[in-house]
Amino acid sequence: MEKGDFPYVLFFGHLTIEKILKALFAGISDEQPPFTHRLTYLAEKTGLNLSEKQLEILEIISDFNLEARYPDEQFHFYRKCTRDFTQDRLNDIKEMREWLLEQIS
Repeated sequence: MEKGDFPYVLFFGHLTIEKILKALFAGISDEQPPFTHRLTYLAEKTGLNLSEKQLEILEIISDFNLEARYPDEQFHFYRKCTRDFTQDRLNDIKEMREWLLEQIS
């Protein structure tokens, strides 16, 4: 955040949530976690009881995966990532992270 690289702040937020969901999956299954970045799909595979709001937040966070973006999508995404937008979404990510970590315990 200090450097103003807001798209990457959100990308790393996405990775954080993805890895926690995969850890939750590993805790309930002997299989490898699915090879996907779709957070709602991963959450579904863990059997978590998510609210509609949590599912909506996961959908939003899934959009922060930069790996497969086309140049036009990247440009639009980068323009959308203002400091305020990023801070609001980062708050959602932190809240989701805390809730997911509670599910591990």
